[in-house]
Amino acid sequence: MSGSNTGEIKSGGGATGRLRGWRPAVSMAGRNLRRNRVRTVLAVLGVSIGVLAVAALGIFGNVLALGAADAIGDIGTQVVVSPNADAGVESLSATDVAGIRRAVDDPAVGDPAVVPLYSDNGIVEGPSSQTFATIYGVEEPGLAFESAEGRLPDRHRQGAIIGAGVAEDLGIGVGDTVGIAGSQQRVVAVLAETQTFSPVAPDDAVFLPESAFAADGYAQALVISESGETAQAAADAIRENVNAREERVDLFELAAIVDEINGFFDLLSTFLLGLGGISLVVAGVSILNVMLMSTVERRQEIGVMRAVGVTRRDVLRVLLAEAGLIGAAGAAAGTALTVVLVAGLVAATPAVDTSLVIDPTNGYYLLRSSVGDC
Repeated sequence: MSGSNTGEIKSGGGATGRLRGWRPAVSMAGRNLRRNRVRTVLAVLGVSIGVLAVAALGIFGNVLALGAADAIGDIGTQVVVSPNADAGVESLSATDVAGIRRAVDDPAVGDPAVVPLYSDNGIVEGPSSQTFATIYGVEEPGLAFESAEGRLPDRHRQGAIIGAGVAEDLGIGVGDTVGIAGSQQRVVAVLAETQTFSPVAPDDAVFLPESAFAADGYAQALVISESGETAQAAADAIRENVNAREERVDLFELAAIVDEINGFFDLLSTFLLGLGGISLVVAGVSILNVMLMSTVERRQEIGVMRAVGVTRRDVLRVLLAEAGLIGAAGAAAGTALTVVLVAGLVAATPAVDTSLVIDPTNGYYLLRSSVGDC
């Protein structure tokens, strides 16, 4: 070790001198690491594997959660109101529907849409085949559904609106005719295919005007809000008002299902991060092992440094600089390997949506693993 380097480490007794001392310490640490290239590379490799494990597992768990949230869609914004059969209520009357509308007519609830539905089952006949489907009666389909073909009427007065699954099974589209309960109905719209769970199951249903039903009351009512929070507020308002005197209606809050699913994926992400954290701890131990071995092997060199006047703090600074360089190099290599691994996953798995992988929230796991290592 040259005398000039030793002098540089000793330079300055105050705070400014100590800050200047880090530059030669880092330079000397880099030279020491280059002298033991194999051991340094192995140490960096161990750190990079730990960073890769934490970042990759965290990103994979987050992609699963984002994919589930995307597949679930907007079901958390719906509340399904049904008659309470335990109380002897067989259907929702017009008075019940009016009470539901009054209950949610509140700025705090967000003024959600209320869509009452008649319901029945039947055979739907196409030109060359037939299928079994749920038949709904709805007046304002545009409040609850979206069309892939045709236009949903503001007031459903005539014709049939068919779900994507029924249209595919029968091989029909807008303008074709279907037979339902002995009557012929012209298809005015085909609903967009849904990728989410819903009690109404619009893909396998046909929607007719309310005038096609002779039932005394509605089978259920959909309350559609803008968010899960307003949907829960709407459910609470319906319980407080419609069920104030008797339990006339049952409420099925789809937001509760969303919360359960989100809770599961939060637990899964935590578990995966815990597994990756073990690898990061192992990487930290490997750095400690390398530094201990390096210190033992360089006792004579450290003794010479102390003999020429280098303080213990300066020696410690060099050793810490070596550990920091190994950690920084491992973090950079691990981050690069994670990016390559995730890109390979996207390329090899077409089912993985690229937008989920490049979601900004995934950057948190890259940053967390790198900072945690350093």
